[in-house]
Amino acid sequence: MYTKKIYSAKAMALWTRFSTYQFIAIIVVWNIAYFFLELSWLKIPWTPLALIGTAVAFVIGFQNNSAYGRIWEARKIWGGIVNTSRTFGMFVQDMIDNDNASIPLGSEELKNEMKILTYRHIAWMTALRHAMRAPKPWETALSERTNIEWNLNPPERQIALEEDLRPYLPEEDLQYVMSKNNQQTAVLYRQSHHLRQLKDKGHIWEFAFLQLETVLQELFTLQGKSERIKNFPYPRHFATLNHFFMWVFVLLLPMALVPQFTEISQGFATSFPVLSKYFAWFSIPFYVAVAWVFHTMERIGRTGENPFEGTANDVPISTIARGIEIDLRQNLGETKEEIPAQFESHDHVQF
Repeated sequence: MYTKKIYSAKAMALWTRFSTYQFIAIIVVWNIAYFFLELSWLKIPWTPLALIGTAVAFVIGFQNNSAYGRIWEARKIWGGIVNTSRTFGMFVQDMIDNDNASIPLGSEELKNEMKILTYRHIAWMTALRHAMRAPKPWETALSERTNIEWNLNPPERQIALEEDLRPYLPEEDLQYVMSKNNQQTAVLYRQSHHLRQLKDKGHIWEFAFLQLETVLQELFTLQGKSERIKNFPYPRHFATLNHFFMWVFVLLLPMALVPQFTEISQGFATSFPVLSKYFAWFSIPFYVAVAWVFHTMERIGRTGENPFEGTANDVPISTIARGIEIDLRQNLGETKEEIPAQFESHDHVQF
């Protein structure tokens, strides 16, 4: 646990170091100007600055709470996908048989039908996670300097959707799915058509067919909820203005902080004249600490607005989907050599 805390602190320091450099530069420039250009008249009282800081803190808290709500809702949705997928895999294996079939299928043919349905479900998860990773104009976290430096790149941005779907869909299904704008919906349509064909042939009992269709209905519901979060951003007037308000506070803060330290130094000017002369420079660490807290809290909320973008703190939908795939294929009787490995983490980040 202690090692994890050290790593987290180090990661946070690295993640925010460029903004920290900015704050150091801002307060050093202010101190130089104040010290050498005799700008003692250039100051603002603490009351208006405190009011601005209170407003900024309130809006940042609202933004962080809303962003966390979006992340938590997204995690619950994909938790629902995990449970429903396992249910679907169980139903497919237990509800497809020859009990009511006019033309019975061999055991291998029945297993093949189960495999087709299971693989098509994996294709649905693959198409959904690709759709969730598709870049949107308001998603900018991955383009930030630290994320570019760390090369955070989700698996969906390393392979085209068609190539990712090819191992799971017959060529006819693949062409049908890729011809649609919403590929994940197209996959579920094909899944429903296939179940209907099996029901008509008597390989699925009527009640079992209704149960399987109910599962598909739940998958459509979960898909719609996931798409809602992806396609409806955190209101931009809140996000944009909050960012500007934070910078207004950070840039005005030296105009109150440096004169305050100068006034404090006058209290011991006769006792410690040298220390009193340079005491204003002690405002640097205090300013950096305050500015860093406000900026980091605002940035945390900004990076949490889009839980499917693929950054370090987003919902790891790639890992979740691959975990479901491994479970389903193992229950089909496939060996570990046949099943793709889990996606590797990058600098302790799961995608």
